Amino acid sequence: MVKAVIFTDFDGTVTWQDSNDFLTDTKGFGKEERTKVFEGVLDGTKSFRDGFWDMLESVKTPFPECVKLIEQNIQLDPGFKDTFEWAQENNVPIVVISSGMRPLIKALLKKLVGPEAIEKIEIVSNEVEIDDDEQWRIVYKDDSPFGHDKSKSITQYKKKFEVAGQKPTYFYCGDGVSDLSAAKECDLLFAKRGKDLVTYCKRQNVPFREFDTFEDILASMKDVLAGKKTVGELMQN
Repeated sequence: MVKAVIFTDFDGTVTWQDSNDFLTDTKGFGKEERTKVFEGVLDGTKSFRDGFWDMLESVKTPFPECVKLIEQNIQLDPGFKDTFEWAQENNVPIVVISSGMRPLIKALLKKLVGPEAIEKIEIVSNEVEIDDDEQWRIVYKDDSPFGHDKSKSITQYKKKFEVAGQKPTYFYCGDGVSDLSAAKECDLLFAKRGKDLVTYCKRQNVPFREFDTFEDILASMKDVLAGKKTVGELMQN
């Protein structure tokens, strides 16, 4: 039986920086314009789908060069590798639920965690369409205002893990506006300190556990699964 499942955002959560933000800031319309986009998503005047599309459309760099740039500049969260190894040893599946793009996620997992990560970590994300001239565009997973409604993906996975009638403990780890649809879907939500997901949770009164790195997440998960602390004891409003 699977006793727990880790659902996690990828960019800015598993990785130290967000690769999409990095590409937008350095090769697209820049950080100032990107910040305005995210403010619009948080206050409800812009959908994540439209804002994210605008960000990526501003990047005209050929896709293979984008992959090289993120491989050279994006770092892994310092606690994720230990979390990955612990999860493998304890039969705890890790499922990446991402609003990013599969080729970038796979490239970073392979480089930063190792080739085995591609086999062991499931990825649910958007795709990429690349033209003959290596120009590219995101292909959204669904028609929702998010482009990828993470809550629906999590619900589908829950059905898979509860097929035997027993419910694992569900954890979700995230940091930003792409995680808004997933914020209420799991038993314990980890929200990265100082990021937009914390702002959203406070505004919407969604309970969460603040974290700095996956080292904090791993310690909290161990406490819950060992019965040392309850989910309620770890969460705050």
